[in-house]
Amino acid sequence: MRAEKSSATSLSASWRWGGIFDVPGLKHEVERLTNLSLREGFWDDSEKARKIMRDRSKAEETAKTFERLESDVQGLLEILEMVEGDDAEEAAELLEQVPELERGVRDLELKRMLTDDDDNDAIVNINSGAGGTDAEDWAEILLRMYLRWCERKGFKTTLLDKQPGEVCGISSASVLVEGDYAYGFLRAENGVHRLIRISKFSGRRETSFAGVNVVPDLDDEIEVEINEADLEISVMRSGGAGGQHVNRTESAVRIKHIPTGFVVRCDNERSQHQNKDQAMKMVKGFLYEKARREKEEAFEEAFMSGMSDISFGSQARTYTLQPYKMVKDERTEHKVGNADAVLDGDLDSFIETYLMQAADQRATKEKEKK
Repeated sequence: MRAEKSSATSLSASWRWGGIFDVPGLKHEVERLTNLSLREGFWDDSEKARKIMRDRSKAEETAKTFERLESDVQGLLEILEMVEGDDAEEAAELLEQVPELERGVRDLELKRMLTDDDDNDAIVNINSGAGGTDAEDWAEILLRMYLRWCERKGFKTTLLDKQPGEVCGISSASVLVEGDYAYGFLRAENGVHRLIRISKFSGRRETSFAGVNVVPDLDDEIEVEINEADLEISVMRSGGAGGQHVNRTESAVRIKHIPTGFVVRCDNERSQHQNKDQAMKMVKGFLYEKARREKEEAFEEAFMSGMSDISFGSQARTYTLQPYKMVKDERTEHKVGNADAVLDGDLDSFIETYLMQAADQRATKEKEKK
């Protein structure tokens, strides 16, 4: 029964995280927002109303999830205490439930560490870097990896822009990711991603780089000051050959924010006006992210200058496929041997480790200030 007791102890330790959640406070918030929704004229401002209903739904879901996990864990612990010491088979069956319960607790813990600023949709920007054709192929592999991760999380994705590489792959792409705390989770992916593999083009061992910029898709309630004189706006023909793009005109919009060098492009919509609105939201997100990182004293010039140095010595994560398989986050030292699973969208352990360490660092800084 030693292994069974060890697992039960692990579960108990994990469950002590539960004390940090203010379930009565969440229930009070649900009641408050429900009363707001019943007022006359509530739906006159549909955008504001949808936000309130979304906040209500999240608070209610968090409270229900916590209570369900609390009940399941307590019930499991009580049953384990009643199991006879020599009934290892029955104990083993019960303990098979532990990993799923621990995942539920961990998910709640991660959401607790995210702030209101993190509760935004996200725009993921991918740019190929040093490595030529291999780098453009690598950028497309990263695009697929993030789309697969989003699919697993149940997040909605919209491809805002995709520029093909000279031979294959992509030179850049931008994806809108919609879902609860999408930005909070995905900002852990910011940085330069390095790939080491045997090139399918040269047949030699090659190192390729791609940069990932993640910014929030901000709503109109969040103000970011932008001087129109700082913007260089141009329009161009959108899309590629054939398919849904064949009838498109000059509707793609490219915006450069001159003081920072940020450049965004959007060609997802048929209307030039719609593409401009989306591109402006992207610029707004970049400037917001820049301000956030400066405030946290974690701003890196190379990162926020559009990944101008996407090469050696600047990587956030390394994906090694030759001579062995390993994915290592250079910031947290977290490693995973199953590189194929990671490239297929299994990113949760990297994101969780990053958020955990970031939360610990914030807590340490707060203690030092006191």
